[in-house]
Amino acid sequence: MKDVNNVNFEENLDAGTVRLALDSISIYRDLLEDKVISSLRKLVNYIDNGEINIDSTANLYNAFFFKLVRSGYFSLKDYIVDKILFSENPFSLEAEKKVHLGKVDIVKQAAAVDLKKFQIVSSLNSQDIKNRLSRYFSGNVYGKIISEFPQWETKDDFKEKNYPEYMRKIEEVLHCSDDWGKCIDDLERFHNVYGCGIFARYRAFIWERTGKVGGYFKGIENPDPVEFSDLVGYEKEHEIVEKNTVQFLNGFPANNVLIYGDRGTGKSSTVKAILNKYYGRGLRMVELPKADLEDFPEIIGKLKGRAQKFIIFVDDLVFSDNEESYTALKSMLEGGFENKSSNVLIYATSNRRHLVKEYFSERKGSSYSDSDEEIHGEDSVQEKLSLADRFGINVVFTSPDKTGYLQIVDGIARKRKLNIDRKKLHIEALKWERWYNGRSARTARQFVDWMEGCQ
Repeated sequence: MKDVNNVNFEENLDAGTVRLALDSISIYRDLLEDKVISSLRKLVNYIDNGEINIDSTANLYNAFFFKLVRSGYFSLKDYIVDKILFSENPFSLEAEKKVHLGKVDIVKQAAAVDLKKFQIVSSLNSQDIKNRLSRYFSGNVYGKIISEFPQWETKDDFKEKNYPEYMRKIEEVLHCSDDWGKCIDDLERFHNVYGCGIFARYRAFIWERTGKVGGYFKGIENPDPVEFSDLVGYEKEHEIVEKNTVQFLNGFPANNVLIYGDRGTGKSSTVKAILNKYYGRGLRMVELPKADLEDFPEIIGKLKGRAQKFIIFVDDLVFSDNEESYTALKSMLEGGFENKSSNVLIYATSNRRHLVKEYFSERKGSSYSDSDEEIHGEDSVQEKLSLADRFGINVVFTSPDKTGYLQIVDGIARKRKLNIDRKKLHIEALKWERWYNGRSARTARQFVDWMEGCQ
């Protein structure tokens, strides 16, 4: 029987060794269901059975190659490393929760052995397969067809990926190691800080409905990279939001936050800048469409117990009358048993403080002549107007005055290193705000964009 723990990687691998390595995976067994690894498993199983024909071989070989490159990879090793990093399994979930940090236990030992086996699988190259097939079909007219089967890459190209630095580092540990089993402590620390599964792979998500009921977290490949250094002005407002977020990340009590005020003042950008500054400390963000606020209990259920801290971001929040989503948000903010989790906060933005639209008819008081009018109408009005107070922290972003607007223009132009006379810059900036959208941080940025383009 082959010993997969003592494979010489300098020698050509045979299908039987790879087959045994895959069959004996234990902790990372979920990866055997992965479409690419499953396709590879079918190929090596078929070849190792001995009795093969060219039609089935060509079909299985090229089906595997197609699935690999369709997934965006040209290297089997790169693909397997990524799958290991983002796998949710008994080891990675325990590591995320610091269950056995730094200690050796049965699960961790089994995971280390699995890593060695996956290293064997990742070392399989196309030529190994084609050499085996050429020997089987020696002297056969099919030899030329086999030699022209496409080849996947064997070199490492992980440095070319658009990954943040913390992911590059753990990938480099595996790629540069001659024994993946010895990388188990590094992998444990990675999961401890950054989590596992999609919450290790992405930092920003959108909640996607799958039907009338239920949904899933859709990872955002390239979230808005805005940083606080890009947001000139509103430093005091930023400080309030940032301080609350740091308390949250440090495990101290923190508040849900409502950021409201004039359009174009950088409310949404502030929330995104928070994520970009602190995702390395385990912060994640889920953007929740207002129409899906009723899914709060399901979302909380999926996030509760995870090692990361989550901000549920609701942008441009305002309700019409009798919306069920209003009730869902109110319940969430009041923190019932099903809607409470120590690792989840809500950050919302709105152009108005009164989040529920109020009508003049509601202020007339009740009328006995109208059976549809609520008897205690004033209570209903106050209930609607008090929704903003339930957030705990309200931060106001107001449009800047002339001086503030020009200061923002100066700050953005300075950051972009625009070589333009300051007096001329101010004259053109004031023309721009009169012609277009009025004074705001957004208008200032759009003006500087235009000036930069002209230069």
